[in-house]
Amino acid sequence: MRIGLTGGGSTVDKVVAQAERAEAEGFTSLWYASAVTGDPLVAMAIAGRQTSRIELGTAVLQTYPCHPLLQANRASSVVDAMGRPGLTIGIGPSHQPLIEGVYGYAYDHPGRSTDEYIHILTDLLRGEPVDVDGADWTAHTAGRSTPPPHPVPVLVSALGPKLLRLAGAVADGTVLWMASAEAIETHVAPTITAAAAEADRAAPRIVAGLPVAVHDDITAARNAATTYSTAYSGMANYQRILEIGGKETSADAAIVGDERSVRAQLQHLLDAGATDIWAAPFPVGEDPKASLRRTQSLLQELVTP
Repeated sequence: MRIGLTGGGSTVDKVVAQAERAEAEGFTSLWYASAVTGDPLVAMAIAGRQTSRIELGTAVLQTYPCHPLLQANRASSVVDAMGRPGLTIGIGPSHQPLIEGVYGYAYDHPGRSTDEYIHILTDLLRGEPVDVDGADWTAHTAGRSTPPPHPVPVLVSALGPKLLRLAGAVADGTVLWMASAEAIETHVAPTITAAAAEADRAAPRIVAGLPVAVHDDITAARNAATTYSTAYSGMANYQRILEIGGKETSADAAIVGDERSVRAQLQHLLDAGATDIWAAPFPVGEDPKASLRRTQSLLQELVTP
């Protein structure tokens, strides 16, 4: 299995140490939230220099606060600093409460805005100049962009059909959060794969991100997942993908159970169409460190270098 983990750390040194450890343990990728160390790209650049093969991806950077020209140049600088391929940019429009309530931007056309953004960003990362006046984004980049020294794949944080089609037709795939195997099989995989085929592009990546805990007490694990997933419970985008997958809450979507059960659930994600698993281990019970070690041990056993 291609299994990655949630990347993080309160300091750059901790981010680098985790990356070195994850690579040594055989994990294929690490996925960093936009808030890691204030801006994950700096820490990722340093971690990339200290590792040789592990993929480092963002999951995700928000579109609204950063112009696509600046975003492309930032990505180019990071992969140049890494000195090797392995950077993947996961990007998306985020959520209305954050974009309007924190940044003060209008969130009235997130689909259209993301469509324009991804077209500009992917062109720039391919080394192509952009000259466009869009409804939401304008870019005249001649002489102002820095093409990356290595390819930088772009994954769209896509849950609805419009962005899934964009992820397949223009980007390199999608990075998901809280999409169950049922949602991937019936909604995500058919939509994104059809869009890629219609655009005559390669089969897209589908990175399935979900909380994971190996524990014998299912009730305790679900309760712990509820606490772990509180930040996502009020987001409309996540609620829709949960409903598509037949889940009522984010805790219902979490992968929990003993080793045999978790192994089967992870395989179900791949059978449903996921190409990669982004596992987010969370602690359960009175001995949280032991719980995390048990989860990590199974994931390391399953990962395919």
